[in-house]
Amino acid sequence: MKKKLLGYYDYTVVLTYCGMLFAFCGILQAIGQNYWNSVFCLMLAGVCDMFDGTVAATKIRTDSEKRFGIQIDSLSDLISFGVFPGVFVYMISEKNPLAGVISAMFVLCALIRLAYFNVLEEERQRQTEESRKSYLGVPVTTIAVLLPAVYLLYDYKVCKRVICFPILLIFMGIGYLSPIEIKKPGAVGKIAIIILGIFEAVWMMLFMGWDVV
Repeated sequence: MKKKLLGYYDYTVVLTYCGMLFAFCGILQAIGQNYWNSVFCLMLAGVCDMFDGTVAATKIRTDSEKRFGIQIDSLSDLISFGVFPGVFVYMISEKNPLAGVISAMFVLCALIRLAYFNVLEEERQRQTEESRKSYLGVPVTTIAVLLPAVYLLYDYKVCKRVICFPILLIFMGIGYLSPIEIKKPGAVGKIAIIILGIFEAVWMMLFMGWDVV
């Protein structure tokens, strides 16, 4: 039997892998206090996550490939939209111990939410082949839109205190675990999110300095 690398490496998982790599680069940038670069990496990770499911749906996959897709997507999301924002907020708060505790609890909320999603998704896929129409709890990827927006407001002196970042994580952590049903965005919703992301990126480059990217 021919041996090969563990895992799956077809085109359906490329965006998921790229999103995680963007997130890790963003973590390194946050540790180096290059916050503009870090925020930009978070936005790129969010774009990858937005379309990875669409790409995966274009291929007929085995049960193992589907289960692997569920797991790898959530593991990537934990790094990208859990650990990454937590590190960012801890660093921009100048390693404040309280901010560290809030960041840790935020990551825990993301971990619980993603693990619970995996359980529900595997059960759902055993019962139906229809696409998911809604989520329970605020999707973790929401932070990829809100954190850059808050950072823009902070850097533009609208939000004048760094405490706005821990407060954001508190509300997002609560949202992750709240049993509220949120409709999955369709084409119009995705277009609106993309437009918002483009607006943030343009604002970043035009008003905050071209050295961002």
